[in-house]
Amino acid sequence: MKILIIGLGSIGRRHMKNLAALGVRQLAAVTQSRGGLFSDSLPPFLSFERLETALEWAPDAVFICNPSAMHLETALTAAKAGCHLFLEKPVSHNLEGIYELEQLVEQQSLLVQVGFQFRFHGVFQQIKAALDRGQLGKILAAHAHWGEYLPDWHPWEDYRQSYSAREALGGGVLRTLCHPFDYLRWFLGDVATVHAIGGHLSDLETDTEDAALVSLKFAQGAIGSVYLDYVSRPAQHHLQIIGEKGRIEWDNASGEAKMYSRGGAAVEAISPGIFFERNEMFRAEVAAFLDAVKQGRETTACTLQDGIRALEIALQAKMILEKTALEVA
Repeated sequence: MKILIIGLGSIGRRHMKNLAALGVRQLAAVTQSRGGLFSDSLPPFLSFERLETALEWAPDAVFICNPSAMHLETALTAAKAGCHLFLEKPVSHNLEGIYELEQLVEQQSLLVQVGFQFRFHGVFQQIKAALDRGQLGKILAAHAHWGEYLPDWHPWEDYRQSYSAREALGGGVLRTLCHPFDYLRWFLGDVATVHAIGGHLSDLETDTEDAALVSLKFAQGAIGSVYLDYVSRPAQHHLQIIGEKGRIEWDNASGEAKMYSRGGAAVEAISPGIFFERNEMFRAEVAAFLDAVKQGRETTACTLQDGIRALEIALQAKMILEKTALEVA
């Protein structure tokens, strides 16, 4: 297979290394900058300055890893060239043109996988199986909490210039840290209503929201909340799911979960394994995408529609924050 990567920031580099580890030998990239990172650790690849020139190389699939605000334009161009797409989250910074992409990939029978890697966390997959079995009974509530200090993400660059900090590039916690909107939908089904509070609350030099608390009502009746911030030190990311017959608690620090069932009489530890490393999720999602393309499957593990729905939730919450800020002003 011939794989083209758009953008060689941290996630683009990660995907390139994983693709090479999975046996892909024909790699190319379109990049204007190496992002201050060293290039000697990357596998051999062809380098192009322009997407249009790179598409003449006729790649089988394109990995879209540039800033969020550039995702859609890149995806449309690649799809028109007949390429399958691995589209990093969020699928775009707004919904303008997103349904055009949806129609285009359907017309051309293209595969799209969105980069929500937590679906490939071994513990999350075990949680999903337990919920599908009804092990916790009827699910009543779920809470995801994720906070990290933005300046610590990429020490080699000025956080103020990163896409995560800039509204024009699609930044802000609601879009940049949108993973819980996807994995909660994966666990509990679609979301019916969204409410939110938050905004730019810290002294970080960004023009986006840096903290948000989003409340969700799921179509099946459960309620949920997602808290996101750019200021937590040390970082924390955990999840709790509460059912009539028990609950599940997961903590990213250890990667492990505990499942309490039968009224708390039974406690089961769900471990990712003693040798678990974060990159396993990224490698697994890339392997699943390559397999879907090679096998000519009709869908992927995380579809474009999944990505669009997560973006719709994030944008609805963002609209509420902006409306509230205007009302207060």
